Amino acid sequence: MVVRVFVASSSGFVAIKKKQQDVVRFLEANKIEFEEVDITMSEEQRQWMYKNIPPEKKPSQGNPLPPQIFNGDRYCGDYDSFFESKESNTVFSFLGLKPRPASTAEP
Repeated sequence: MVVRVFVASSSGFVAIKKKQQDVVRFLEANKIEFEEVDITMSEEQRQWMYKNIPPEKKPSQGNPLPPQIFNGDRYCGDYDSFFESKESNTVFSFLGLKPRPASTAEP
């Protein structure tokens, strides 16, 4: 299974762009394999994302905003959930991945 980050490349909201960049940069920096899915380029992917976010995680009005994070078909969460896991050092668990062993690099 691969981590998938649903983004909107043509979002006019600076806050959304910053959140998307934060997630992508963190994954790249930690060498976590992921796929970036642009929902502005594929109606099918946008509908899949909307359909697969659990009802209790959807906003009371409107559609969920990107970034939304999945591991395969399993919903991980939105940016706020990602940020909380980053702050508590539980990102691997949040993403449904096994933690990496501590580095054993010699000095």
